[in-house]
Amino acid sequence: MAYVDGFIVPVPKKKLQAYRNMARKAGKVWREHGALEFRESVADDVKWGKRTSFPRSVKMKAGETVMFSYIVYKSKADRNRVNAKVMKDKRLKSMMDPKGMPFDAKRMIYGGFKVLVDL
Repeated sequence: MAYVDGFIVPVPKKKLQAYRNMARKAGKVWREHGALEFRESVADDVKWGKRTSFPRSVKMKAGETVMFSYIVYKSKADRNRVNAKVMKDKRLKSMMDPKGMPFDAKRMIYGGFKVLVDL
């Protein structure tokens, strides 16, 4: 069964183009190493909830937006194999420094998910 890594990331609106450039580069690397899909989505119809919401989850600040992203793999084992190769890929080395990222990595939410329904 397929496996998905999911991410929610706050990004300053003024850094959205830099984030897009970073994501395009990263996506190509993930796909070359075997990821089936690589998607980056910017908030469009996302409101602050009273208790929970995408903005609350990342403690979104004024001037920021929220990204919802995911990578699809054949399986969890394949995800582990792909990610091991990606983390060693020298093309991503400059992107791994938190100081150079176009977002606050401390507020990123991420995790791995087993696919429950696939239509």
